[in-house]
Amino acid sequence: MLVEEIMNTNVITLPPTATIAEAAKQLQENRIRHIPIIDSKTQVIGIVSDRDVRDASPSIFYQNSKENILQNEIQTIMSHPVITVHPLDFVEEVAGIFYDEEFACVPVVRDNKLVGIVTEKDMLYTLIHITGTNVQSSHIEVKVPHKPGILPEVASVFGKRKANIISVLVYPYKNDPNYKVLVFRIQTMNPTPVIDDLRKAGFELMWPNNITGPKS
Repeated sequence: MLVEEIMNTNVITLPPTATIAEAAKQLQENRIRHIPIIDSKTQVIGIVSDRDVRDASPSIFYQNSKENILQNEIQTIMSHPVITVHPLDFVEEVAGIFYDEEFACVPVVRDNKLVGIVTEKDMLYTLIHITGTNVQSSHIEVKVPHKPGILPEVASVFGKRKANIISVLVYPYKNDPNYKVLVFRIQTMNPTPVIDDLRKAGFELMWPNNITGPKS
């Protein structure tokens, strides 16, 4: 999945000469947490978060200086330089940036111009859809040898039952490089027949590991 498929193109921005008070107003009225700061060419030169604005705002015990501080230009508190991503970047790679840099959002730039923004909420929403947890389904985990061709071999068991696979994920099995775990979500509320077929085919189930069908 590409960034352009999940990014928000309706981005609230401000010039660097806007005041902190203006930023606070935009954050509150639009219920957002970040504002990219752009120049006259729509190039991203900074970013301001709601936390930046809160930290810059004076304490309620200093009412006399409040208005003066809030009239300072936003460029005095913005973070820069800004890490950006491209619309054709893969969402999985951008997720790594969020994790490594502990970001809550990243601007999306094409030809050095701002075209969108991706937030941590967008990433979480996308993860929910990629994993299929938003669809009523059953969850099955199968431990398999780490070898070529194993995925279609396991998937063929689902195919014989005409089970509709919602999503498939693959992750390592603990610290053992000889095995991996295949995580399937199938569109059925009764996975017992498929589970029995997987066991009969010799596959080890990690989840569910205690469900068996009726004995014949």
